Amino acid sequence: MALSGGIDSAVSAWKLIQDGYEVEAAFMKNWSSTKGLKYDECPWLVDRQDALRVAAFLGIPMHTVNYEKEYEKNVLNYFFQEYKAGRTPNPDVMCNKEIKFKMLYNWAMKNGFDYVATGHYAQVVEIKKATRAKTSPVDNFSKNEKMVGKWSSAKKASLKPAKFGADGGANEGSGFQLLRSADNFKDQTYFIYNIRTPQLPHILFPIGGMKKDEVKKLAKKIGLPNADKKESMGLCFVGKIRLKEFLDQKLKPKRGKIVAISAKDGGRQVTTEVIGEHEGLAYYTIGQRQGVRVGAGGPWYVARKDLKKNELLVTNDPNDKLLETTEVEIHSVNFITTPLSLSNKKDSTSGGKPEAKLQARFRHQGELVPITIQELGKDLYLVKFKKPQQAVASGQSLVMYDDKVCVGGGVII
Repeated sequence: MALSGGIDSAVSAWKLIQDGYEVEAAFMKNWSSTKGLKYDECPWLVDRQDALRVAAFLGIPMHTVNYEKEYEKNVLNYFFQEYKAGRTPNPDVMCNKEIKFKMLYNWAMKNGFDYVATGHYAQVVEIKKATRAKTSPVDNFSKNEKMVGKWSSAKKASLKPAKFGADGGANEGSGFQLLRSADNFKDQTYFIYNIRTPQLPHILFPIGGMKKDEVKKLAKKIGLPNADKKESMGLCFVGKIRLKEFLDQKLKPKRGKIVAISAKDGGRQVTTEVIGEHEGLAYYTIGQRQGVRVGAGGPWYVARKDLKKNELLVTNDPNDKLLETTEVEIHSVNFITTPLSLSNKKDSTSGGKPEAKLQARFRHQGELVPITIQELGKDLYLVKFKKPQQAVASGQSLVMYDDKVCVGGGVII
């Protein structure tokens, strides 16, 4: 059980024990620096202490695993590089991909555990072949991922829910899918869409069928020592940060012009005017309103970032066409469940290229909107929105759904 010190993972551990599982906790130490933080404290020490208290209360052993090097290399460096390139990254997505469901998952499999459980609001369900309709599970492991999704013959025999063949894939009659949680507002499938299909039988989300308020009430009812702990916010495993100060550790943003633009003539840019000076393009994201300090004529919304000219293009019209996006391309795509219409090369009505109609969100807790996705080339897909969308930021993840099934996702170019 990935025990973070928070309520969600604590209640998850308790539920697993009630269900008869033999549970051991794992606390991940991923970040111990306080530089650039909003609060001058060391969050990991507080969280570890809370995790130890929960483990003691539940009577389970706790392991502390250190992934600081991997976190800095694969999450923080990515965070800084993306901002430097003018994009808006999602470090929580990368943290789940590289740390929780890779490093921790591999550690658990190597040490003989049958499952990895987390406190995410999501659900894994087993489906029978007869119930499959528009989507189908896939084997999406690359050859160089030797640990993730590979099981010894001894472990195969002990697995309760999985019915796996020698290749680690589901048997002919069944498969597994990732579903949105019962709590639509708290649903966290957006952050974990990089889970690989063969991992699903070995992942447990004990509170995925609960609402957040139910989890809080249960924590108090069973007397968990952290029942009154507030929900953690901010950067994954770092905490609340002063974004500007945090970015300043690695980046040297240059000041530049803030240019007012408008597009009232059929969506075409028709006017420009220098109205101020920005502090560095890395500090702004598409659609941003707060922090655009110009003064009169606002509020102002970030419409574009011109990296070559080092200019921030803004508009004071919230309905400006320049804020709208009708289509995007995504890369680093992971399909947990493949839309059959997309994988069926023969059944195509779009100029020889198969496409699939799904729903998607391009920010956490964002509205699910209808899309059409079409493969352009290797690891590159075109996503068309049924209706124009506002404030779609490059670098963010676009996660796709077939009703309640999380199909997968990719990163917006």
